[in-house]
Amino acid sequence: MSVPFLDLKAAYLELKDEIDAAVSRVLSSGWYLLGEELGAFEREFAEYSGAEHCIGVANGLDALHLALRAMDIGPGDEVIVPSNTYIATWLAVSQAGATPVPVEPDERTYNIDPQRIEAAITPRTRAILPVHLYGQPANMTPILASAAKHGLRVLSDGAQAHGAQYQNAPIGGLGDATAWSFYPGKNLGAFGDAGAVTTNDPAIADRVRILRNYGSRVKYVNETQGYNSRLDELQAAVLRVKLKHLDVWNTRRRAIAEWYLQSLPSAAVQVPWTPTWASPVWHLFVIRCANRADLIAHLNALGIGTLIHYPIPPHLQTAYRQLGLTANAFPIAERLSEEVLSLPIGPHVSDSARGQIIEALLSWKGLRA
Repeated sequence: MSVPFLDLKAAYLELKDEIDAAVSRVLSSGWYLLGEELGAFEREFAEYSGAEHCIGVANGLDALHLALRAMDIGPGDEVIVPSNTYIATWLAVSQAGATPVPVEPDERTYNIDPQRIEAAITPRTRAILPVHLYGQPANMTPILASAAKHGLRVLSDGAQAHGAQYQNAPIGGLGDATAWSFYPGKNLGAFGDAGAVTTNDPAIADRVRILRNYGSRVKYVNETQGYNSRLDELQAAVLRVKLKHLDVWNTRRRAIAEWYLQSLPSAAVQVPWTPTWASPVWHLFVIRCANRADLIAHLNALGIGTLIHYPIPPHLQTAYRQLGLTANAFPIAERLSEEVLSLPIGPHVSDSARGQIIEALLSWKGLRA
């Protein structure tokens, strides 16, 4: 039996009756944009995330970009970003006209290292953009302290951390705003692209609402040059259904993570480390392995799906050649890109599949080398 990295069909089948009813409700309503479903989802997700406001947008990249624009960050500004992240974090900064300034991660958590941020702050720095990578919160207390000291904004990227908590509080209200992606493979995933911004700042919330809708709050009255970035009614209805089950699905992920942590030896593969102040939701279970290619080939031969998050760090992508950041500029991020491997941890990995994965891992000759 093969074990896929993530089984999205199983997620639909578990909730089929609820999802089909929600989709039918929207189709029958005749209202498909900026309607009651979106309004209800925004209220529900804001409460769930620990924020006063939620603004649904078309995708996670737009959520980051529009939040930066709502903070008046643009050309000439610098935004501190992790060197170890998906490129969307950087792209949002560039789309706002600002310059991403990378900072290396803490090798224990893979998240941006707060102790390295101060050295990256310049007179042009306007914001810090930590990512709650793999579903584990970044260490926000020192990040917020640095921001307060230098008068900077803090925008978190929560695309992989729906339901995660930092010091026993939801992450959606930390800092100035949090950007979310509801890409289908996320812990809370739509049936297509979707995103949102959560914030406790009413001015940021109002600005994002205007920017997402052509710069308009009243039809045909455009206050600014905005965008077309709206979370549609169908996706909002699906997300409302899935939000009710998110905690249960995250609990399943935690059980699988605990199984891995107890079963995998740490000599040949390095398993994740969780600090006491973090309550992760295990969007990904990422191990490190010096002989990754051999392990992938072994698992593939046994039908175990894996992915690499991420094989090329942003500073080495052709898209950022203009920054002049060469190999070895960020050695920690580069080392991680060569060693990390994500194992299946979706909420529909069965007990038998779990056993098959562990058996396959333990049979790898690299563990006995």
